[in-house]
Amino acid sequence: MEAHPVPGEISSQDHIRAADADRDAVAERLATALAEGRLDLEEYDLRLSSAMRAATLGQLEPLTADLPLRQEARSPEPPASDAGSGDASPWREWFDEWRSWLGGAVIMVAIWGGTSLLNGEPQAFWPVLPLGIWAAILIAGLFWPQHDGCGGKSG
Repeated sequence: MEAHPVPGEISSQDHIRAADADRDAVAERLATALAEGRLDLEEYDLRLSSAMRAATLGQLEPLTADLPLRQEARSPEPPASDAGSGDASPWREWFDEWRSWLGGAVIMVAIWGGTSLLNGEPQAFWPVLPLGIWAAILIAGLFWPQHDGCGGKSG
């Protein structure tokens, strides 16, 4: 019954090569720990870079040994949402949507610039239309949010 190795104890899997999925799982646990405030940004960066360089499972294990298991990490979440911290989530989602808009803008402007270069002259700046519509939708989201779990009526 070897379910979870004891930290510091040498496991028979310590010398097994780590797969990308193993490194990704450690990176996800580290990101969760950062979001929960268990790690500061500097410690997160240090552990993440170590995880991406890890060649064996034995090198990955110490990176999360002092962090709670996923089930323990998720159990405190429901009370936190009742405490009013839900206000940060919609704003964060909104800023993430703007980050996506910016990525789309970069791609569209690059396509426009490439076609202008190939044609030898500036073309009509067509990205203004899809970017303008997209921005209008994002701004409208401030006035007409679609989130059901933001303290609305429960019926």
